[in-house]
Amino acid sequence: MPRLKASLRRLVPPTPLSRRLATQSLLFATAEGTFLTGSAVFFTQVVGLRAAQVGLGLTVAGVVSFLMAYPAGRLTDRIGPKRMWAAGAFLAALMFGAWPFIGSFGGYLAMVVCFEIIENAAGAGRNAYILDVMPEDERVATQAYMYSSLNVGFTLGAIIGGIALAVDNLSLIRWMPLFTLAIGLLNAVFIARLPRAPHDIARASAKRTTEKAAGPKRRGPLRNVGWMLTSFFSGTMWTNQVLLNVVIPLWLVQATDAPHWLLAWLFGTNTVLCIFLPAYTSRGVKTAADALRSVRISGAFFVAACLITMATHSTAGLLTIFLVWLGHVAVTGAELYFSGANWAFQARLMDPRRRGEYGGVSEVFATLGGRWAPALYTFLAMAWHPAALPGAGWLVIAGIALLAVAGLHPAVRMAERFLTREGVVDAPPADKVEVAAAAS
Repeated sequence: MPRLKASLRRLVPPTPLSRRLATQSLLFATAEGTFLTGSAVFFTQVVGLRAAQVGLGLTVAGVVSFLMAYPAGRLTDRIGPKRMWAAGAFLAALMFGAWPFIGSFGGYLAMVVCFEIIENAAGAGRNAYILDVMPEDERVATQAYMYSSLNVGFTLGAIIGGIALAVDNLSLIRWMPLFTLAIGLLNAVFIARLPRAPHDIARASAKRTTEKAAGPKRRGPLRNVGWMLTSFFSGTMWTNQVLLNVVIPLWLVQATDAPHWLLAWLFGTNTVLCIFLPAYTSRGVKTAADALRSVRISGAFFVAACLITMATHSTAGLLTIFLVWLGHVAVTGAELYFSGANWAFQARLMDPRRRGEYGGVSEVFATLGGRWAPALYTFLAMAWHPAALPGAGWLVIAGIALLAVAGLHPAVRMAERFLTREGVVDAPPADKVEVAAAAS
């Protein structure tokens, strides 16, 4: 019993600030999860779009997000992370109030592109704020708790959205975005009431001028080849999500005799594990060396998932069901362990004075490192079957993951050497004092 209580206590964020951030994640995910659950019905039956038009709009929005990532990061550094985050969350919430009145592809395209720009800006502020406001030894753990809360929120959102869909009333679906609007506004107010991060304090008191005068100007992330490569290979490692959400479900349906209801169990298992395990899989990950160890573990899970799933091509019955499920669990392991590593990279390999800019560069290169995966992985797994080795496509996918693991090690070391040459240790002394004040 004491062990159970201790285990349950580990699921609760340990500090007041980390609990507030986890609560914010819960609000955000509940709001957006509710809308996302019914979005397919909303766009096709309420707005009246074809599936191809929905896909085209999302593609255009993705391109815009890619182009705006770096400018959003620069703007975050200029105005302060909390201001950027709160303003973006507020505007994104307001946009949900316009969704019920959209009735054409043109309106949908304008809305989804604007929404992507605003959410991208809010995300840049959020990521910089968390790294800025949390003490060094709490950054990875706090992000793990926030990750768990996001999964809880999306689960709640799915339940709420599912109830609305079960009613089968298009009028209800049309006005469901107003629920997201209400929760989104609450989320924005919650963010605005969080303590200011050091860079927000610096902007308010004009300390940036003093900081610039205090030392030499540091070169930015576009000169940090190690950071760009780390971001690129991280994007490749994040293609575990393509296996999780696209390739393995398609493989189950088209290449195995597993029942289709198993898909619900796969995603349910992933959600449960992502709620309860992030605090455990990220424990002890503080330095770049710790992060690289987690990268290796993630890579091992990634390869195991490919090999296990490949084997189901020639199995039948209960064995197929078990192996497909086990392969999906292995992908979840790859996701969880790389999450901890990625948070540590963000905490240790960014210049504290330019976290927004570093985040923007990371977004650009991570996109380059993984956006190609849905098309390539689907082709390799589903369509490329050499006679000598029918499952060779899965081996290629596993090989890509191993190349990313291998590439991350020298990339991280290059990024560390760059920061050393630039005189960046972790945070300026003033930052550390202001972090302690904000956390209290």
